[in-house]
Amino acid sequence: MTEVRRGDVELAAVGSLLADRARCRILLALDDGRALPASVLADEAGVSRPTASSHLGKLAEAGLVRVDQHGRHRYYRLAGPQVGDLLEVMMRLGPTRPVRSLREGNRAAQLRTARTCYDHLAGRLGVAVMSSMIEKGHLTGGDGRYDPEQAVEDTPTGYGRDLDYEVTEPGWAFLGALGVDLRPGKRRLVRYCVDWSEQRHHLGGRLGRSVLDLFLERGWVRRRDTTRSVAITDEGAEAFEQHFGFAAA
Repeated sequence: MTEVRRGDVELAAVGSLLADRARCRILLALDDGRALPASVLADEAGVSRPTASSHLGKLAEAGLVRVDQHGRHRYYRLAGPQVGDLLEVMMRLGPTRPVRSLREGNRAAQLRTARTCYDHLAGRLGVAVMSSMIEKGHLTGGDGRYDPEQAVEDTPTGYGRDLDYEVTEPGWAFLGALGVDLRPGKRRLVRYCVDWSEQRHHLGGRLGRSVLDLFLERGWVRRRDTTRSVAITDEGAEAFEQHFGFAAA
């Protein structure tokens, strides 16, 4: 069998896909880890359903999204956390769009308040949760701050790699009392992202996913229909103040 020789990585293949605004909007709509139908993604991208299907086909062929078939219905989701990492990098590098309407302003504010970064919390809420765990001694290994002058591998990456956060013994007790059910898996237990809107660390890894799962299960936060922002409920505001010691807006 003839061995296929491989050359350098062809970044332009991915870059050409991401150069289209509608395709980027589709990917961002999927950045909360959910699977959505093409009709919803078409509305989110502001294109017709046939155009959205064409975009989704190209994204699937490139390995950026995958398709789940449920009977006659097809649902699309990001192909994996590495695609979420890529989107987080781009959001940190890309300029923000000017706000031209009240709706756009509200949406931007919601994203900065609380959102998902693939399968864990981000925005002010995600940063506040991690900061609280550090201040209370539940996590050790860093102070939650992003220092661009000291960072080596944190610029500009999705998951940070400069620091090794670990759960302390009091942290395990806190998580157990809170009811966090850690998902088994090969992923690293504690990872962190440099939050693109807050420029601080938020909690990722298996622990970050399990914490978000708990918040959703308890009804402390709820997903919005299509965007990756999440809403903090009244019960959640009370719980965050009680367990984490901060007032969630």
